[in-house]
Amino acid sequence: MTLAELIAQARAALETAITARQQEQDALMALRSDENLTEEAVAARVATRDAADAEVTRRQQALADLEAEQAREDEIAALQARTVSAAHRAPAYDRVHRVGQDERTYRPDIDRRGAMFEQDVAAAFMGDYGAQARLARHMQEEQVERGDQLRADGTQQRAVGTGAFAGLVVPQYLTDMYAPAAQANRPFADACRDHDLPPQGMQVNISRITTGSSVDLQSAENANVAEQDMDDTNLPITVQTAAGQQTLSRQSIERGAGVEAVVMDDLFRRYNTNLDNKLLNQATTGLTNVATAVAYTDGTPTALELYPKVIEGLAGVEAAMLDMASGDNLAVMHSRRWYWMQNALGAAWPLITQPNIVAQTLGANYAEAYGRGVRGVLPNGTPVIVDNNIATNLGAGTNEDEVYLVDRQECHLWEDPDAPMYIRAEQAKAASLGVLLVVYGYFAYTFTRYPHSRKIAGTGLVTPAFTGV
Repeated sequence: MTLAELIAQARAALETAITARQQEQDALMALRSDENLTEEAVAARVATRDAADAEVTRRQQALADLEAEQAREDEIAALQARTVSAAHRAPAYDRVHRVGQDERTYRPDIDRRGAMFEQDVAAAFMGDYGAQARLARHMQEEQVERGDQLRADGTQQRAVGTGAFAGLVVPQYLTDMYAPAAQANRPFADACRDHDLPPQGMQVNISRITTGSSVDLQSAENANVAEQDMDDTNLPITVQTAAGQQTLSRQSIERGAGVEAVVMDDLFRRYNTNLDNKLLNQATTGLTNVATAVAYTDGTPTALELYPKVIEGLAGVEAAMLDMASGDNLAVMHSRRWYWMQNALGAAWPLITQPNIVAQTLGANYAEAYGRGVRGVLPNGTPVIVDNNIATNLGAGTNEDEVYLVDRQECHLWEDPDAPMYIRAEQAKAASLGVLLVVYGYFAYTFTRYPHSRKIAGTGLVTPAFTGV
């Protein structure tokens, strides 16, 4: 692991410690507002807050030490560059494979709009050996820096087809510069239990024990004990293909600035959105169609009334899973429902306290941006995923959404490790001076290895009115 990676880990640990410390401080302030508080309770809460504070200090020092070490390494590298004679210096850039902090082939400071990358892609198709070499070097750099996201197992490696240029990894900075069309993207898919899709076949098969063995009291000495033949049932899961295409004119690519990169970025984002939408809404297998409904019917719904339905749904999840329950539960809801729950004001709070949750609140908001993982927790500690691929046109009035409750470990998603893939084809549209861009990927999913999911649905989930209740 590099120093840069250790520093990134240390920063993340510090952020987590700061968040925990703030939660303890909030809990302390809430306790002090209680008229019936005791000195012992305050002292205990202060001690907990101080322990969290000490953890922040420890993490802060660890980060400072790593940053100081990195600064010294940079200083030594700069000193070495000034003192090593020319005869002993490393070969030129194009004479050796580079890793670490060396300059990338395509960089934002010299190719801000991606023109060099696009020109090399086009020239490589025309047989330009220099362009092919630069693209090959770029792909080697991607393998070094993002090898965990790209596969490197010989014939199964589809993301690095520099020979035929059937698939290329776009320089990361090119997809971070633009203001793309807003998409719901894939918050729920990112929260699912992920698996690598097998390299072959269009079906994933899981064996489920549907008839278990039997154990009972022996009726008498030497009498036969209970016996039940076990049996399993195959659960076939179809491998699906999500794909999209866009045809660009050569004029737009050759005379425009960064056009191809913008289109590719949009295709990738729409690929992610489509996949996530299928997990939630696909006929027969989508979460909305396999979840058991928990009805919430009310002409004047309130957030305080919705919360008991959440608990009812979670109880159903655990009852279905029994000893296979992981306890890693999730509540998945639309952003309008999440903000509606935050708008509620009231004097009631749960009778049973939960770890790290202030009793007088209806949960905690982590203030994370959309698509950045868990947005907060409910009063019983259940994490919330906000996903705007959840439909809002359900019910008789076509204005209802749903809240899903699942065991995350039983939300299985198989994806090709190289997905989504990018194909650039000029020959197919050559007669019209067009360039065809295609994005595709393979995936499979199931929520029914153990049928357990619940959904809260009904007139209580119509378009919310933000009235503070």
